[in-house]
Parts: sequence; structure tokens; C-alpha cells
Amino acid sequence: MLLSRSSASTTRSILTISTRALSLMSESQFYSLKATKKNNEVYDFAELKGKTVLVVNTASACGFTPQYKGLQALYDKYKEKDFLIIGFPCNQFGGQEPGTDEEIATFCTVNHGVTFPLMKKSDVNGDNTNEVFKWLKSEKAGLLGLTRIKWNFEKFLINKEGVVVNRWASTTTPDAIDKEVAKII
Repeated sequence: MLLSRSSASTTRSILTISTRALSLMSESQFYSLKATKKNNEVYDFAELKGKTVLVVNTASACGFTPQYKGLQALYDKYKEKDFLIIGFPCNQFGGQEPGTDEEIATFCTVNHGVTFPLMKKSDVNGDNTNEVFKWLKSEKAGLLGLTRIKWNFEKFLINKEGVVVNRWASTTTPDAIDKEVAKII
């Protein structure tokens, strides 16, 4: 079936509007999220409008823990360009984040120079999954379409419109995602 030029143009316009509407729906959902900081204060994601954000589930006693240094380097490189990393400590994988929120923050600062925000330790899978990771997983599935977080240091990149544009497994280093971050800042 052939479409006339007018029909093809109208179809493209509708698709463009539909794509933008989906983007706005995701945007409003991301910016409506909240998380709890280590001091029990609420971190309102509405504050993130217009920023590029990398969300990472973290752990202090994991084989991937050295990624903290790479994350901090990435944060330092782009923070002046409205880039933010938010860490979510999690003890669901091999009990590799057993400390208190204060112990975790001290460890990250002293051993890895972390200055990006760390939230309160929380679950990223299961019945008690925090709302941020529920939303992230619903927006971007992982390998083979699986939504669950498989291990510490999975990463989600959110653009300035609040849309999840990429998800990486634990094995992907911060250095390896630098170019992707640079493209959307």
C-alpha cells in the first residue's frame, strides 16, 4: 500500500508527537521520584531537571568496589556540565555492603575520594525494592530482557529530559561509558 506524500508526512508527524509524548511521560515520572539520603533526609529528583544523571547500585566489599574511583573521576570530569552520579549502597549481593550508612559514606570518602551523593542503603530487587530502582528497571531492561539487577555496580544513564538512555552491567567500567556520557551532556 502506498501512502500519498500528505499521508506519509502526517504519519511522520504523528510518530514524532507520539515519541515526544512518551519522552515527556518518562520525564515526569523520573522527576517525581524521591530517595532517602544517608541522614534520612528526602532527596527530591525534581532537583535533577536539566541534568544528566548516572544512577549506580554500590557496595564497599565487592570485586567491583574499585569502580568508585572511576565513578568519582567521571563525576569530576563532567560535574560542571550538570552531570551527577547518585550511588545507592545495597547489601543484596553476597552481603558485600554490611556497614551502616555512615560507615559506608566514610569508607567511600576515605578510600575512594567519593564526593557524589550516596543514598541510604536500600534494596534494588525483591519486595522492598526502592522506588528509584523499580522505575529504572521498568524503563530499561538488561541483558536478555531481564529487569532484575544482577550484581553490584549496575549503571543507568538518564538524559536531561529524564529518560533512561542506557544501562550497563557491573563489568562495564566508568571509563568505558565516558564517551556515552559525553555525547548527551
